[in-house]
Amino acid sequence: MHFFMHPSCGNLPSMTVTPELDSVLTIGDIQLPSRLIVGTGRYDTLDIMRDSLEASGATAVTVAVRRERMYDRSGQNILDYLDPEKYILLPNTAGCYNCADAVRVARLGREILRSLENPGSNWVKLEVLGDSKTLLPDPVATLDACKQLIDDGFKVLCYTSDDPIMARKLKMAGATSVMPAGSPIGSGQGILNPNNLRIILEYLKEGDPNYPVIVDAGVGTASDVAIAFELGADGVLLNTAIAHARDPVRMAIAMKLAAQAGREAFLAGRIPKRLYASASSPEEGVITSRPW
Repeated sequence: MHFFMHPSCGNLPSMTVTPELDSVLTIGDIQLPSRLIVGTGRYDTLDIMRDSLEASGATAVTVAVRRERMYDRSGQNILDYLDPEKYILLPNTAGCYNCADAVRVARLGREILRSLENPGSNWVKLEVLGDSKTLLPDPVATLDACKQLIDDGFKVLCYTSDDPIMARKLKMAGATSVMPAGSPIGSGQGILNPNNLRIILEYLKEGDPNYPVIVDAGVGTASDVAIAFELGADGVLLNTAIAHARDPVRMAIAMKLAAQAGREAFLAGRIPKRLYASASSPEEGVITSRPW
């Protein structure tokens, strides 16, 4: 058994973790061997998408039901590039700006996945956006849609802002996972408010240390992924950072390694930050100069 306390996260609860328990990300009744979840949109070609997903090591991928074209310009079907034996598909409600649209799109995604007999058929990544410029979530509509979908039998993974109060309300409403944004969708700004993320982790894991908190949106590069995990996030969901990289496949590899490194660093427990230097070598037994 490995006991640790992450020194940089304030009042986060202590946890006991075994390598076996930490080897998977548990969300509801589904276990994912990878803590990285990646999207399928905005790639130049479906071949690049397929190769990038493979390189990322992800075992769950999210598909925008409302926006995703099932066929590309050459008539290729995106589902032909998503191996159902390899990936759990997570439909999302991206592009929805009100509760009614989000609920309708979620139900459509469920029917599509049921026809594919995919284990994630009752999953939905819920997004209800406030406007098209910021793509920030509408908190009232998000909470309303979350409650409706839970009543309809969905396991809701809920995208939200980095507001700790809203995050707590969504968990109390029954969200299977709360997914606070690191920064605005597609902005590449990384984790803008680590203090709020620490508070969210403290609130949502109090008395429930295994509750999954997944950072979603704003990742720009591998160091952003590492920071999210070092802060204590259980998973990271990203899309644009890989799809729009100069070399998507290479960036996917970087994201995989960053997720592994960040999680290991969190479990190991970083040293406290100090204002002044602290010698790494012992001072006892130091060879002193001798007068001659």
